[in-house]
Amino acid sequence: MAGARNADGLAERLALARTLAVAVGHEIEIFREEAQFAFQRKGLQDFVTAADRKGEETIKSALAAAFPEDGFLGEETGGAPDAHGFWVVDPIDGTTNYIRGLRHWCVSIAFVRAGEIELACIYDATTGWVYSAARGGGAFCEEKSLAVSRREDPAEGLAILGCSRRTSFEEYQAVQRRLHDLGVDYRRLGSAALGLVRVASGVADLYYEAHVNSWDIMAGALIAREAGAVVEMPSLDVMLKRGGPLAAYAPSLGPQLRFLHELVRTTA
Repeated sequence: MAGARNADGLAERLALARTLAVAVGHEIEIFREEAQFAFQRKGLQDFVTAADRKGEETIKSALAAAFPEDGFLGEETGGAPDAHGFWVVDPIDGTTNYIRGLRHWCVSIAFVRAGEIELACIYDATTGWVYSAARGGGAFCEEKSLAVSRREDPAEGLAILGCSRRTSFEEYQAVQRRLHDLGVDYRRLGSAALGLVRVASGVADLYYEAHVNSWDIMAGALIAREAGAVVEMPSLDVMLKRGGPLAAYAPSLGPQLRFLHELVRTTA
């Protein structure tokens, strides 16, 4: 399990985040059949269910009771960054998957303070496992330490891509083409948070999406970075205000994936 400093309350925060992620993940499971028929559309292929709202409220209330000085920013209930420190929460990353019965969804919880992502916790519904990280303390799946892939040959590489409707579909296809030409195979999961933990665990070598919101990736970005991935995205302030592009990849493939650095830099 990820180690966090005790003196400033980080260890206690991480322990609670892990407990909440599992409890809310199990709670959300119970409502899945109902969610197939009872959901609202926020935008094109962008849905919200009662389980999203209930899950976020459960997390928000428990964190406020334990750490009333902390701020909160959630996908469903909003909020704002807080100078003292604040939580960034997505109760279901992969809501469309959840509604349709695909297992690729998760609960994502991160804690940010003084311009740094300090803590991260993700409950993975595909396995029931909890991924976690504390800045400077490594990344873990349950009790097992995580490390990114060491593959150097892109012809053995596996990428996970996200496709955002906030950006050009042609640009998405161009990334596919670049990866195809390098020999990299690719998948699309429908959950940025899970894509990032797949990179952290070495299952995939790369995650890229041209636009993600902060709640989608705040926890996953720290877990991937602590597992040894190169994580590139705009500054934390920019990501919190309007989101942006994100790339996370194994350093061993860095020379071949240099074009992603340029994509993040130019589209930030």
